[in-house]
Amino acid sequence: MPNRRWSHGLAVRSVIGMTIHLDNPASAPPPAGPYTQLARIELGPLTLLQLSGQIAVDRDGKLVGEGDMAAQTEQVFSTIAALLQAHGATLNDVINIRTFLTDMDLVREYGRVRLAHFAGHQPTSTTVEVSRLFMEGALVEVDLMAAVR
Repeated sequence: MPNRRWSHGLAVRSVIGMTIHLDNPASAPPPAGPYTQLARIELGPLTLLQLSGQIAVDRDGKLVGEGDMAAQTEQVFSTIAALLQAHGATLNDVINIRTFLTDMDLVREYGRVRLAHFAGHQPTSTTVEVSRLFMEGALVEVDLMAAVR
């Protein structure tokens, strides 16, 4: 896959009162496929950050924590934190999380790690079990939205 990186200033589309920037910040592992990691939606004084689903991959695109839900979840939230930080946000700015697990029996392991990252607040959330994710061995995928001023 080509390494897709764009600057924070690439305005893809502008609609009255709204500008959308697409970005693959260098501070996070590159996307594992032909997609953009983050959409920055500027709505006047408010900015929404929509992240693509993140799985537990390192900078070389290798799966981290094979068979270990806690290790994979830690890597996922580390990547998410790096993506948010590149746009001046933190996990405290997250307003919604969607989680996809390949085994709902592992939801408590996932939840323990997630809770450690969101001790200050609990965003809205959806968690579902799926038959598999796009990378062999991936146990969890998380996408989310954050809001910043």
